[in-house]
Amino acid sequence: MDNLSVANGIGTSELAVGASLLSRPGNEFGNDEKVEMLWAIKAFEHAEIYFNLICSVDPKLLKLTPHDDKIYNEFRRLFPDLQLDILDENDVKSDVSKIKWRRFSDLYKNMENYNVGTLIRKDIRGGYDDANSFIVVRIQFYAIELARNREGLNDVHFFVNNSDK
Repeated sequence: MDNLSVANGIGTSELAVGASLLSRPGNEFGNDEKVEMLWAIKAFEHAEIYFNLICSVDPKLLKLTPHDDKIYNEFRRLFPDLQLDILDENDVKSDVSKIKWRRFSDLYKNMENYNVGTLIRKDIRGGYDDANSFIVVRIQFYAIELARNREGLNDVHFFVNNSDK
């Protein structure tokens, strides 16, 4: 059972070792395929847990970090017009956007895992899949999802999944 295959030849023992490795600085690894696979698995697990949360709990009540108010307020100050229902990847990854996002992210560089790769949904009406997801750093995920939650955009998942209860 210890060597149960989880994905692409990576078993539970490798995942345990990987978990400790993932806390080390990324520049130590180069382009190791197994490390990249572990990051992808971890990002997907985070996405799956988060999506289950917004389907089970009223998103307006979710607290993602101890700094939610600060993150949300600063995000909306710097990105007042960012369209959140259908997120344009260029609004996050273009050269111009990267400068603004870097300035925002630097405010949270002392926050644990602020720069960990995390999946985000493009269209709030859909789930996490290849066509509806892309990778951002965790602080971008927090900022965007906090705004989506507080502004009622993620309500559709909670109310659709709980309408018969």
